[in-house]
Amino acid sequence: MKQLLLVSCLLSLSAILGLPEVKADVRMPLIFGNHMVLQQDTRITIWGWADAGENIEVLFAGQKVRTTANADGTWQVKLKPVKTKKKGETLTITGKNKLVYSDVLVGDVWVASGQSNMEWGIKVRKEYADDIAHSEDSLLRLFFVPKNTSLQPLSEIEIPQGTASSERAARWVLCTPEMLAKINGQGFSATAYYFARDMRVANGRPLGVIQSAWGGTRAEAWTSLSGLKQEPALAHYVAAYEKNVKDNPEILATYPQKQKEFDTAVREWDQTIGKEWNQAQKEWAVAVRAAQADGKPAPAKPEPRVPRPPNPRKPDGGNNGPANLFNAMISPLIPLSIKGVIWYQGEFNSGGSAKEYATLFSRMITDWREKWGIGDFPFVYVQLPNFEPVDQEPSVEGNGWRWVREGQLKALSLPNTAMAVTIDVGDPFDLHLVDKYDVGHRLALVARKLAYGEKVVGMGPLYKKMSVKGNKIILEFTNQGKKLMIGTSPYIPEGEQARPKPTKLTGFGIAGTDRKFVWADAVIEGNKVIVSSPEVAEPVAVHYGFSNSPRCNLYNEEGLPASPFRTDHWE
Repeated sequence: MKQLLLVSCLLSLSAILGLPEVKADVRMPLIFGNHMVLQQDTRITIWGWADAGENIEVLFAGQKVRTTANADGTWQVKLKPVKTKKKGETLTITGKNKLVYSDVLVGDVWVASGQSNMEWGIKVRKEYADDIAHSEDSLLRLFFVPKNTSLQPLSEIEIPQGTASSERAARWVLCTPEMLAKINGQGFSATAYYFARDMRVANGRPLGVIQSAWGGTRAEAWTSLSGLKQEPALAHYVAAYEKNVKDNPEILATYPQKQKEFDTAVREWDQTIGKEWNQAQKEWAVAVRAAQADGKPAPAKPEPRVPRPPNPRKPDGGNNGPANLFNAMISPLIPLSIKGVIWYQGEFNSGGSAKEYATLFSRMITDWREKWGIGDFPFVYVQLPNFEPVDQEPSVEGNGWRWVREGQLKALSLPNTAMAVTIDVGDPFDLHLVDKYDVGHRLALVARKLAYGEKVVGMGPLYKKMSVKGNKIILEFTNQGKKLMIGTSPYIPEGEQARPKPTKLTGFGIAGTDRKFVWADAVIEGNKVIVSSPEVAEPVAVHYGFSNSPRCNLYNEEGLPASPFRTDHWE
């Protein structure tokens, strides 16, 4: 009885901590499979589990590598770099048993992660239907990581009970209209698909995209606990986690059940209140437009309570507990050889901790690179778009989205990072903007520039420096392409007419020593922008698009918008 009890306890602990099952056969992570893509032109890491001391042989693309499983049953080999292979190869792993994976390509592997605007499936909107119908591409492979959380880093992907389209989760599939539309119940990530489609056209390489995203999630949940520990300013996340574990030793035992209950509550909310909320938001948008047309205050936005687990800052905080998503949805992918990451997140960090995002986001990027151990791989991300009714002031106090955008702008100081600016394609009345095409297209542009060295203008203008001349401030930019220009959004919502071409720069605010910003006049002279206002005789600072939903229109000739920015450091 004691032996049976011990085995039962070990199996329970393995399930909680993500340890490999006790099996004699060679076992591979779910990230390996038929139709997968392996990363070209770099050492290819292959790993798995077996009996301690078991001899393992790996065969792929003419290479044969042998190793012996470690005392804990883990093993790993590295293959020499392999060039592009558009014809499927066979990957064979042999120990006491043999595993054979067919139709394995060699190309580029990108991880697509973040919150709802990365998760948002391509089947959700009717606007994507034609693109789905024409999506067949045998050299584009898709992999969906199901939503899951864990208090400890997992070594394997888990497929929780109730996962949508579980038969398509955690396995590689060819990009076909059927698969693209059915993965995850709502379809594969629209943002990731449009990125992938552009990349396939640009360089023709086989491409594997791994979707690992969850709506309504915070960046600290996507950062490892050891990573959070390295930044003193983020110590409060670590402290909350460790205190809760210490004070509540039953957490490891009760966490899976609590998470199951939370997941059930969210699904029920989505099917009932969530649908009513969507309709209420549409009605609110109509009311706001009517109020603005009449010069009246906008009505209050409907804010139903979304179910959240208790104490979301503590480790039993479901999908927002510190490190919980890194542990369950990123850790199992490591050390897969990858080309880079595309990322779209930040909305859920725009509350009271928005100013912290500059520190948190940079730490998360660095943490992933440290954990992967393959150097500073390309990390390409989306800067948050415009959202909520157009701001009437040049700088709105307490506005969270501007701080998140600034944090994303600051992350460009990290090596091998690039940012897709989307300040012009958001929907003021819908957090989930329809125009995922331009988001994916701009991610692909910056990736082509950053990761592949293509001679393209990947980003819009970025503020470089300023100087004061009399009552004017002169602004200079990088990424200006051939020239700066006044532009318009490429996205025209269904049912609306194309906007008239603007003749005046908008979105600029200017302030003197009193630090009070007023709308400014701005003109393009050569490759500089001259900003002034008759209300400010001695200007000292400029804001551009520095609010939740600015109306701004500075572009480069390539049609890419300038990032919002500020020249001061007053807050």
